[in-house]
Amino acid sequence: MREFRAAVDARDMAAVEALLAEDVVFTSPVVFRPYPGKAITAAILRGVLRVFEDFRYLREYEGADGRDHALMFEATVNGRQVQGCDFLRVGEDGLIEELTVMVRPLSAANALAEAMGAQFERIRREAAGS
Repeated sequence: MREFRAAVDARDMAAVEALLAEDVVFTSPVVFRPYPGKAITAAILRGVLRVFEDFRYLREYEGADGRDHALMFEATVNGRQVQGCDFLRVGEDGLIEELTVMVRPLSAANALAEAMGAQFERIRREAAGS
């Protein structure tokens, strides 16, 4: 999804949020339970942008029906090099209805979990204020 990639590259959270369906489901690479809803998903993504350094997308893949997308990325979290992929499922209305993130290696996933854990109270407040 080129619009999502461009918005993230520009760090334009208003544009990112505009692409999320109200009932979007975010699946974290470090937490088992998915997070349903636009407010919490947008707040999590703002938190991610705060903890990721040198974030950049490397490649983009699109499914045959145009609804499934994979965006491979690299970043740094607390000095750890992270490789990952954002998997997006777009609804018929063009909005993102599912966003699943996977990262590697384990040391980077642990660094991400620690950094996001430190952000999570702020993320909850931001989601509640939406």
